[in-house]
Amino acid sequence: MKKVESVEDVTNILAKQGYVSSEEISTIVYLAIKMKRPILVEGPAGVGKTELAKSLSRALALELIQLQCYEGLDESKAIYEWEYAKQLLYTQILKEKINDVIGDSSDLNDSIKKLVGLEDAFFSDHFLLPRPLLKSIRSEKQTVLLIDEVDKSDPEFEAYLLEVLSSNEITIPEIGTLQAKEIPIVFLTSNNVRDLSDALKRRCLNLYVDFPTEELEAQIVKSKFPHIRDELVDKLVKAVHAIRELEIKKKPSISETIDWAESLLTLQVEDITPKELQQTLGILSKYKTDMDQIMQNSDKVLGAA
Repeated sequence: MKKVESVEDVTNILAKQGYVSSEEISTIVYLAIKMKRPILVEGPAGVGKTELAKSLSRALALELIQLQCYEGLDESKAIYEWEYAKQLLYTQILKEKINDVIGDSSDLNDSIKKLVGLEDAFFSDHFLLPRPLLKSIRSEKQTVLLIDEVDKSDPEFEAYLLEVLSSNEITIPEIGTLQAKEIPIVFLTSNNVRDLSDALKRRCLNLYVDFPTEELEAQIVKSKFPHIRDELVDKLVKAVHAIRELEIKKKPSISETIDWAESLLTLQVEDITPKELQQTLGILSKYKTDMDQIMQNSDKVLGAA
């Protein structure tokens, strides 16, 4: 793992991965690394919450382990499960070798004792299938653990997650308690589908990532397309910010700003007029009602540009 000794180090290593970080973001990431605390990243969809974790994992050369949350997520998908097919196969083998196992047992009780002695073998590491949480806890090296869209999971899973994040350990009844060898750098992202518990928020360092300022968004576009003309960047960024101020269903995300810039470059557009806006509107907007609203306000959108 590369050493991070300052907030500026975080900004610089993220920049090398194409992630333009604000001072607030870099500060929280730096503190999370040094304090070994999880980061709860909240904000609208498409502002770079997930990409922050992915960029940091690349920057620090750490394995990224991702858990995608959803309603009904349970332990077998998030923590671990037993490989029942393999256990069944071994059971069949045991049935064929039962006489060798029991041997010269004198009575039924003695035979049962010998069979019971095999139970631990069927609930050992050999049959354990680790899922993201357990995989991160058991890793010999530090990892970046991304728990994406935690607000989509059930409150019961959130409570268990809080327990794991507080103790950095997982208990498997058949094996025992497994303590983290290296505490992972943990990112939890939320789109505010539901309110998270105060306990989970207290455990984490909290970061709200909003749509960037025009200046920062222009930097992001230029970092992706170094040869793009400054005038075009200025115009498209101002247009995007004007669109976000409209009463529409889905505001354009940063990723859509980048896609729009790429489409304009591909079409070799020198200036954004109502014609170019109409032609490329499907890059910025995904809903017909939003498209209509944007074109009805094209003078305002392009006037801002």
